Amino acid sequence: MMRCHACSKELDIIPPIGRREVCVFCGSDLHCCLNCNFYKMDAYNDCREPQAARVVEKRQSNFCDYFTFKSSPQDNQKKADEKIEDAKMKLEALFKKI
Repeated sequence: MMRCHACSKELDIIPPIGRREVCVFCGSDLHCCLNCNFYKMDAYNDCREPQAARVVEKRQSNFCDYFTFKSSPQDNQKKADEKIEDAKMKLEALFKKI
């Protein structure tokens, strides 16, 4: 589920996110660094994508071609749980008695 960086409300939108799209709840720009999966404050230029151009205003929309809307922590946890279950099933199949 996608959430706005400003108001944290769930957004019912389908990617890709256009540069001019705004949050229906608070009006904040959605195609901005603070909503991007690559955004990280400790990284160089606050971005984990090494080829991305520097963006000064992280809250404003930009033309970054590497923008991917970050998923919520709940989605990340679901993916992690699915990977664990898949690994368990593979191990059980590996050691299954014939």
